Amino acid sequence: MPELINITSYPVSLVLKDLLKDKTTKKNIIYATNAYNEFNVDEKTQITEDFLLGIGSLAIQPRVLKSVEEQSERTKKKAEVFTPSWICNKMNNHCDAEWFGREGIFNREVDHTWVINTDKIEFANPKDWQKYVDSKRLEITCGEAPYIVSRYDTTTAAIIPIKERIGILDRKLRIVNENIDNEKEWLKWAMRAFQSVYGYEFQGDNLLIARINLLMTFVEYMNDRWGHDPDDEDLKKIVNVIVWNLWQMDGITGTIPFGKPKEEYQQLSLFDFAVGINDTEPEEVNCKIFDWRSNESLTYNSMKKG
Repeated sequence: MPELINITSYPVSLVLKDLLKDKTTKKNIIYATNAYNEFNVDEKTQITEDFLLGIGSLAIQPRVLKSVEEQSERTKKKAEVFTPSWICNKMNNHCDAEWFGREGIFNREVDHTWVINTDKIEFANPKDWQKYVDSKRLEITCGEAPYIVSRYDTTTAAIIPIKERIGILDRKLRIVNENIDNEKEWLKWAMRAFQSVYGYEFQGDNLLIARINLLMTFVEYMNDRWGHDPDDEDLKKIVNVIVWNLWQMDGITGTIPFGKPKEEYQQLSLFDFAVGINDTEPEEVNCKIFDWRSNESLTYNSMKKG
């Protein structure tokens, strides 16, 4: 099995601290799972760079590389399941058929696989490719974000070649590749493609993997198209977009898991001792997301209500 996620190698090692940030709380994302109890951390513990480096890169791996026992346990406790890549492709194809008004835009489904359409994707109007790149997409309870990017097959762990990838963002980046012939404009529209895809997840380790998958996708596509890695400035820009657009949330309430996190060093008052510091309900905090076209942050709940 290949090592799909490595927090100690490029590019993750350069930006791991930033990948752990929570834009709503201005702290780090939390574990929100009991899978790491053996390391003396609970569901509400913030994930830190030092902790991850201490337990080793193999401790954070996609579901397909976890033991059968751990997969089963996470399914029972958090209803975590994996979606086979062919189903992600089928559903993404359906969405694109609605958008384009015709079938078979990017590939042709064959049993539990697909055959890529190698012809340039045609649009009714010359500028419609830009509308497609900018069109917003949201993967709910995104896990490792298999609908957004398809770096590897979710059932076999096999790396999928770039030209055969079927994620929402993969399709947008293909469109950018087919319509841009200089690097500066490519970077602009690749960034806009990333700004147009969103996803939320409850469990912190899954969210981190999803963020890493999007980061690796950016680097892999840039190397494939231009033959080199992004510079540090572009790397930081894309990480900022990824951290805003893939966030930790309870999908039922639209708030951060378990309510407002306590300060690491909380001074207790006489009142706290009298009523018991854990007697009050946790304060709910609405999750923030970012609208890149209007250049403003807003809460997920306000966006959902329109």
